[in-house]
Amino acid sequence: MLDGRLDDEQVSASTVRRLFRDAGLPRLPRRRQYDPAARRRWQAERAGQLWHADVCHGPILTLDGQRTPLRIHAILDDASRYVVALMACSTEREIEMLELFSRALRRFGAPGTLYLDNGPTYTGDMLATACSRLRVSLVHARPYDPQARGKMERFWRTLREGCLDHIGQVGRLHDVQVRLLAWLDAHYHRAPHGGLMGSAPNEVWAERTLRALDEAELQTALTAHGRRRVRRDGTLSVGGVDWETDLRFLAGRMVRIERCLLEPQAPPVLVHEEKRHPLRYVDPVANGKRRERHKGFQPKPGIDTVAFDPATVLLDRVFGRSSREAS
Repeated sequence: MLDGRLDDEQVSASTVRRLFRDAGLPRLPRRRQYDPAARRRWQAERAGQLWHADVCHGPILTLDGQRTPLRIHAILDDASRYVVALMACSTEREIEMLELFSRALRRFGAPGTLYLDNGPTYTGDMLATACSRLRVSLVHARPYDPQARGKMERFWRTLREGCLDHIGQVGRLHDVQVRLLAWLDAHYHRAPHGGLMGSAPNEVWAERTLRALDEAELQTALTAHGRRRVRRDGTLSVGGVDWETDLRFLAGRMVRIERCLLEPQAPPVLVHEEKRHPLRYVDPVANGKRRERHKGFQPKPGIDTVAFDPATVLLDRVFGRSSREAS
């Protein structure tokens, strides 16, 4: 006790926490001590060299009578703070990030580096494969280090204060998208930015340097390949969605599936004997109305028009047996 140390179980943990609170002492996280000297402001050398990407959680919207979460995906250039792509969605999956990334690549070209966090939206195999094919360095921030993503966090704050908090009533996600893009073009990209010594993002972005990409290179880089087993009913799962094919003879076999993420709304393609067969969504209601006939099947006259009536069928069976016994 005289040397400043306490014996085990002499003071409870709650008492120590109360003494710390009363003395106004800070409570630092255990996982990593913050060192202000190790944190320095940094910036890419030129526009187009480094892109950030992140997702902002917006308010809950009421669309078609249903509560729908708003998720805003954006890609921001580091040196100019210019937003190269932005999209309003209701989910935050890798497929949305790939669609947004492909839009930016088509419009401006390929950056040198893509800087992301460690969420599942940005750690998928397809994104890593696409960046490798396009020779774009993929870098993830250290976990539990939000300060490393300060430029994106500052942009989200500006977006909320300037537009998102005043979005009002909307009927579709498209309405949100239009308002966000209008705010970017009319206000954000034209306004002087504190991090750019008073220059506007579009002024710095005008001096960008990016590597141009042709359509064939994009098509190859953003085409996913995989193998799936066809079920007995001719269906298979791709991206968590059930699809079906007319090639029923492939049931039980492993097949090759391709999907180009430049057109995320287009269905996947089944490749068989060097031929491409587009898949279609499984529609259980439509399949329930479809009548498939095997080759050589000839229905008996009237068999399809007899209504199902168990009581009548049972009486017919009884009377039929009685008439045979009587004969």
